[in-house]
Order: sequence, then structure tokens, then C-alpha cells
Amino acid sequence: MSLDGFERYPLLFGPSPIHALESLSEHLGGARIWAKREDCNSGLAFGGNKTRKLEYLVPDALAQGADTLVSIGGVQSNHTRQVAAVAAKAGMKAVLVQESWVEWPDAVNDKVGNILLSRILGADVRLVQAEFGIGFKDSWQQALEDVRASGGAPYAIPAGASDHRLGGLGFANWAYEVQEQERELGVFFDTIVVCSVTGSTQAGMIAGFAGQDRPRRVLGIDASAKPAETRTQVAKIARATAELIGLGRDLHDDEITVLEGWAGGRYGIPVDSTLRAIRLTARLEGMILDPVYEGKSMAALIDLVHNGEIPRNSNVLFAQLGGQPAINAYSGLFG
Repeated sequence: MSLDGFERYPLLFGPSPIHALESLSEHLGGARIWAKREDCNSGLAFGGNKTRKLEYLVPDALAQGADTLVSIGGVQSNHTRQVAAVAAKAGMKAVLVQESWVEWPDAVNDKVGNILLSRILGADVRLVQAEFGIGFKDSWQQALEDVRASGGAPYAIPAGASDHRLGGLGFANWAYEVQEQERELGVFFDTIVVCSVTGSTQAGMIAGFAGQDRPRRVLGIDASAKPAETRTQVAKIARATAELIGLGRDLHDDEITVLEGWAGGRYGIPVDSTLRAIRLTARLEGMILDPVYEGKSMAALIDLVHNGEIPRNSNVLFAQLGGQPAINAYSGLFG
């Protein structure tokens, strides 16, 4: 099993750093908690988990002769911001469909945070009224057609770079990266906690870890408020990625875990546990989480330690995926 046969377009500094969250661990009084920092993984527009995925998509786009990356997300999408940055780095154009996935009453929601950065990066940003959904959307198809009609050569990148043949490779490689860092640190992470929405971050991890010889749990924390859809997506991408990288066996259902209970009623809307997790992590560790993703996965981690689902003797690796720029659109929560 190997990723050596897949071309990468270098976008990262190297392995993203891992460090112990000592004060948080002591406060919770249970497992030892560490963080792996995808928010510090690149010099491109604050990095993030999608930048790691795009390393594998850009060579495919260039090989096809594409000149424009076309993607989709919510108004405050971390993913589209990273697509804009990667397009700039690769000398390409970016067309970004930004749908109104989140009903959030902030007057500057479509002017600050991620979408502001995408505009600075030179992307063609298109605001569209449409409800949240991780499937293929008409607005995205229209954007692809518009690029073709204007003489461009578009490359289609679905939401989160997830439902794409190569979408799971970035985090399959992350799993190998973790294994090497464990050797250097002298620690084994028996539990990984990661936020799941479009699915390929967790799915890639599952596929990558499945080829390693020590059992560990990859706990996906649903933040979509549509957990059945999320689990189906994670399972599909994990199995496709495992086959692509030559795992040589089928993934078992018990290797695919998506937990619900921290998303609230709708995608993108923080709940009380989200805000408590953000404040606690900031005040104990100086690490900023966002209200859409990591605030929810950290809330889950805290509860799972408290209720014993994560045992006291565990070493837990928290995936900090890098959604902080969106916090500007939620300023009213912290005034």
C-alpha cells in the first residue's frame, strides 16, 4: 500500500506540527490530549485541511490542461478560500460558488473572514441562495458551463474536495505522517478525533490507518446535522480511497465511526457546547477554534473524556483543521 504513485503539487511546509495540550489535559483530568495543526500546515492564506487535499488534485488539473479551478461551498467556506489560494499559487484562475448554507444574522457575513480572503486572492466569487447540501449542485454546474462558454478550461472540485476520485489521498498521507511523528515523539495515538461534514478528511485517515499494524479509533464528529448522510459519504470515500491506494482488503464497518450529538440542529450554527469548547481551549491553550467545525469536535472530545468513552490512559490526537478565519462572521457571539 503506497501513495508514491500519485503526483503531488507541493503546497505544505512539510508535516504539520503535533504538540501536547497539557493544560487542557490536566483540566479534563483524563486522557492526554495532543493536537495536529492543519491550521499551521502552509503559507497559503492560513492553510487548512483542504490545502493538503489539493496537493493531489492540482497535478490532475494541470495534466488535463485546466486553467480555472471551479469549486463550491458556503459563504464562509474554508475550502473555497483554500482553492482560491492554491489557484493563485499555481498560476490559475478560481471561480467560487458561495451558497447561503448558513442562516446566521451577521450583517457582514458575506464580507469578512474566508470570503474576504478569497476576494483578495483574486477569485471570481459568486453568491447564490441555496440550502446546505454536500451533493452536486446546479449552481456549481452552471459555473463550470460559464467558464467553458468564455473559452476557459475548468477543473471541477466538489465541496470540501471530497467527492472526487483523489479527494481522500491527502489524509491517507496524513495517516502515514502521523505514524512517522509517533516514532519521533515516542507516543502512540490510540484515538483520533476529527470533525466530519463532506467526509474525505476522516475517510482518508481511515484508509491510511487501515494499512498500519496497530489498532486505533478514528472518531468522526458530525457537524453537518445530517449524520446519516455524513456517515454514508465517509464510508464511500474511505472504501474508494482504500482501493485506490492498494489496501488489499475491504474496510470493516466498525472502522467507520461517525458520532452525532454536537452539531445542533443545523449546519454552521454553534450551540452552547460549541462556545464553551472554544472559550475553554482558548483560555487554557491559546488555541483558537471555529464555531462551525472544530468548536464542535472539541466539544465532543471534552464530553467523551468526561463520560469515559475515551479512557483515562488514552493518547488522543485532535485534528485542528484550520477553520478560524470564519470566526470573524460570528463576532456577535463573543462581544
